[in-house]
Amino acid sequence: MKTGRQIAQLAEIACILEVCASKPGNVNRCHDFSDTSLEDFLLSAVAIGPAFENAANDGVGQIIRNATADTRKCVRTNTNLGMILLLAPLAKACLTVEVAGSKTAGIIRQSLSGVLSSLTVEDARQAYAAIRLAHPGGLGQVARADVAEEPSITFLQAMGLAKDHDAIAREYVTSFAVTFETGVPVLEDSLSRGADFPSGVVQTFLTILSKVPDTLIARKRGLESATRVSQRAADVLTRGGIFTPEGRAGLAEMDRELRDAKHTLNPGTTADLTSAAIFVSLLGMPDPWVAMKGTIV
Repeated sequence: MKTGRQIAQLAEIACILEVCASKPGNVNRCHDFSDTSLEDFLLSAVAIGPAFENAANDGVGQIIRNATADTRKCVRTNTNLGMILLLAPLAKACLTVEVAGSKTAGIIRQSLSGVLSSLTVEDARQAYAAIRLAHPGGLGQVARADVAEEPSITFLQAMGLAKDHDAIAREYVTSFAVTFETGVPVLEDSLSRGADFPSGVVQTFLTILSKVPDTLIARKRGLESATRVSQRAADVLTRGGIFTPEGRAGLAEMDRELRDAKHTLNPGTTADLTSAAIFVSLLGMPDPWVAMKGTIV
């Protein structure tokens, strides 16, 4: 079994690998936003370590709250709330199982189902506090279980209420369907086909985006805009994605199209889902350090 420190390190690495990959429309090693830089994301990745190292002692909600609070000490904008929301239950799921090899994803997902079904009202209370602290853009208000209020339902129930307009909430009520059924298989297939890790991350990001309209874009610009961005990702994949010159040219075009001045076409939720897939994939590698050698330069 992985120790708390090992799980925390892999969570940190997953966040670093996600942001360093040149994904269209996101902050990455080639592009900052006006209010957020690559350095902000790297600092955020390191900041979550202590909360995840203590995952054996804390509930999912407490991990989320502690990781968010530690992040806010380092950066002034919301860089990683979605990642934290996804990685916290995954980290808990890894604590009591042996994870290594080709069966890792299935083992983790089975354990994850138990973690999710055990979420409590206290988990909701702690997670709501984290969401208020991070202050993510475009949340608005809902009629029931709004994050501005103290919850009276479990965190899983709260996520169920949000599943139709938030892809991260939808992961909670589907035992992380996108992560395990799309993200992990595509990343592992890309690596098996000879892609380096950053390119595999980009291919994974494109595939998730092509199948799941980004709910951050939908909150900011509407579902029609989010659907158009998904169709653009599908077009890039049809042209070969990272594996062909035509696909890479389409990827560059897509990146330019998504970079408006206010970053309203930033597929941020897709990036969060990609980080979860990276984390699960790293857990299955006998030596993730070797697999990643030379990818962060």
